[in-house]
Amino acid sequence: MTDVLPAAPPTAEERRAAPKPAPRPGTAWWLRRGTATTITAIAAVYTLLPLVWLLFGVTKTLPELYGSNGFAPSAGFHVLDNVRDLFAQDGGLFGRWMLNTALYAVGGAAVATLLSVAAGYAFDKFDFRWREKWYALVIGGVLIPHTAIIVPLYLMMAEIRMTDTVWSVLLPVMVNPFGVYLARAYSSGAIPDELLEAARLDGAGELRTFFSVGLRLMAPGALTIFLFQFIAIWNNFFLPLVMITDNDLFTIGQGLFTWNSAVGQNPDYTRMVVVGSAVATIPLILLFIPLQRRWRAGLAEGGVR
Repeated sequence: MTDVLPAAPPTAEERRAAPKPAPRPGTAWWLRRGTATTITAIAAVYTLLPLVWLLFGVTKTLPELYGSNGFAPSAGFHVLDNVRDLFAQDGGLFGRWMLNTALYAVGGAAVATLLSVAAGYAFDKFDFRWREKWYALVIGGVLIPHTAIIVPLYLMMAEIRMTDTVWSVLLPVMVNPFGVYLARAYSSGAIPDELLEAARLDGAGELRTFFSVGLRLMAPGALTIFLFQFIAIWNNFFLPLVMITDNDLFTIGQGLFTWNSAVGQNPDYTRMVVVGSAVATIPLILLFIPLQRRWRAGLAEGGVR
């Protein structure tokens, strides 16, 4: 029978290399975690409360909006009646306002995205004189408040007789300096220089290389820019308010503001404003639900690179 020798004690090197048990969270850790969770919960409640009130308001009649609890639905649940009345009000103006807003948002965001991606690609991949100075000048536009340039834009549009037209809203929103920044950051990591050289060696020109290679590889970043610009245009209020006075060209925000200003003449406009505000959020929700994964991926990759 063979005797089993006792195991040798571990050496100093083995003791240092051995994994140490993870320390148990202390009071400070729980305090930091609890504080962060509490702040997040307060921010979430602050953000969601107006939306909850709006959803309950859609179910109510005009007397119930003034005389019932704002955070309780109506017993009659008048959603369908309210939506039908909304689109029938003033000859169906709200439907036209939605189409106008969709035109401004989709058209403006699409052109702004293409221009931003092309500019970011050029600043990243081409070496030209004063490149960084031109880039700094473009990015400087992010620092200028949007409201500060509305009056100069209006004076320019009035000079060329383009106020009260679709172009007075579309042209200013086709430029997005922040989109140029995101596009350059994304291009620097998403497009290998070797791939562009291979395309040029195959005889592709710069435009074909951009549309066939660069634009395809930058698709997640372009989607992020598109969503940012779409939301900004959809919620834009001050620019259409200054540029447009024709009811048929109003955006949703401008139209609801007009109704809210006329509540003294027609109290039922209060109900229309509440229902219209709720309906105006539906396109944003429908856009974000299917695209949020791609949007977050593009934003994260652009931020890291």
